[in-house]
Amino acid sequence: MRMGLAGCASALALIAGLPAHAQQAISPAAEKVIADVEASTAPAAQPETIASQAASLRERFEAYMDDAHVPGMVYGVVQGGELVLVRGLGVRDLESRAPVDADTRFRIASMSKAFTGLAILKLRDEGKLELDVPAATYVPQMAGWTLPTADSPPVTVRDLLNHTAGFVEDNPWGDRQQVITEDEFTAMIEGGMPFASAPGTVPEYSNYGFALLGRIIGNVSGRRYQDYIREEIMAPLGMTSTTYDVLADPPGSRAIGYRWQDEAWVREPDMADGVFGAMGGVETTANDYAKWLAFVLSAWPPSDAPETGPVRRATVREVAMLVSPWGVTETPPDADGATCRESQGYSAGWFVQQGCEIGRSLRHTGGYPGYGSTVYVLPDAGVALFAFSARTYSSGRNVAYGALRDLRQAGAIPDRPRSGSPRLAKAYEYAKWAWTKVDPAAVPLANNVAMDLDLDRRRQAMTALRDEVGACDTGAPIEPVSALEGRFTWTCAQGAVAGRVQLAPTAALQLQRIDFKKAEAGE
Repeated sequence: MRMGLAGCASALALIAGLPAHAQQAISPAAEKVIADVEASTAPAAQPETIASQAASLRERFEAYMDDAHVPGMVYGVVQGGELVLVRGLGVRDLESRAPVDADTRFRIASMSKAFTGLAILKLRDEGKLELDVPAATYVPQMAGWTLPTADSPPVTVRDLLNHTAGFVEDNPWGDRQQVITEDEFTAMIEGGMPFASAPGTVPEYSNYGFALLGRIIGNVSGRRYQDYIREEIMAPLGMTSTTYDVLADPPGSRAIGYRWQDEAWVREPDMADGVFGAMGGVETTANDYAKWLAFVLSAWPPSDAPETGPVRRATVREVAMLVSPWGVTETPPDADGATCRESQGYSAGWFVQQGCEIGRSLRHTGGYPGYGSTVYVLPDAGVALFAFSARTYSSGRNVAYGALRDLRQAGAIPDRPRSGSPRLAKAYEYAKWAWTKVDPAAVPLANNVAMDLDLDRRRQAMTALRDEVGACDTGAPIEPVSALEGRFTWTCAQGAVAGRVQLAPTAALQLQRIDFKKAEAGE
């Protein structure tokens, strides 16, 4: 006889009212019924989301503002093509005390380099320049440079994109070149370059190099660099409040930049737009920048959707692969001070990292007199987080990284599941059939399978495994590793089976791998 849910609830109520000695006499069977009812009536745990973590994120950024003496900032999270979370903190300036919001303008300094890098790749796509030719092809004033050694190759466009041109790291100097004119820059280039290393040998961050990319864009396109970026990239994305000329901003629209000095805020002088804008001159808002990040994220995963952006999605994805290696870096410390090491490289205006905590990321920071900024793009999760602040060189990278680490650990931004394919689905059916027949030869195998381990040994191993685990439920879905490879786990009477199938790179559907083993704990 089966007791309905209402009957079980009534029984629980009666039991709860019994004296303690009577409750102790409840049979094990009754206890199981009670436990089952309690489990079935308990509210299901809701998955964490960016929205559910919003208060925690705000606490992080508010604490950062206090510690770093930031008068005003804004941060946001982009997911699914939308700005799903945005928060302004503090004030735009210390005189009006107007609050920061999603339409407040901030200079983002070196995060501008991503626009320059993508513009170079766009011109490459259009056949207007090449990456692996001498940069002097497009900037003739570079042709007279004396290279550091007799065997040094000339500086290429790709070298400039990846900071491997051999120029000295120039962060202290580069920011102050923002205002120079085209004629002054031409004279600087004609004056030559004292190389720090041979081109193509050592990565070293160069603002000068990205200013040269700006000159290349101007020479190749026939338009001023800033006009080209606005017209070809920003305007198509609807970034109507993004500019280079901060002195032309509508009154009260921007955050004023300050430095923290002698326990007080000191206003930084405004810097006019100039030729070094290609390395750091963009001013934008949270609402506008979210449109840029939504476009960048739209490149993953590859799809058959129509191209709607200013540059092909495949070109955006290429940024994550055209990487010059920069060795390893340590992550910002967690609450316990722990860090981990991850590989990184640089490509077309982005640091590309394979993370040990947050996964693969494209990231950059920006530091400028009066401003600091940071951005992380997680292409596999489809999420980006950014922050702009109005204090000299206050990038906020550590707090942004910590926020992403929290979101990842809470399960709020998991990687998107990989897509399989009809061929992979068929391969999985073959794996099930081979398991049923206890014979891998019952399905189409590539010629390597029997060579790697003869079929009799495979049959013996399958028989032994089946005897050990008993009957298995093979209804679990396959987890794609790619469109042609997947893993699966089956629950069995005495344990579980972990398996893997991988198709051969042939027109005929053949398995180059078909594996079954007893699943270890956690698989």
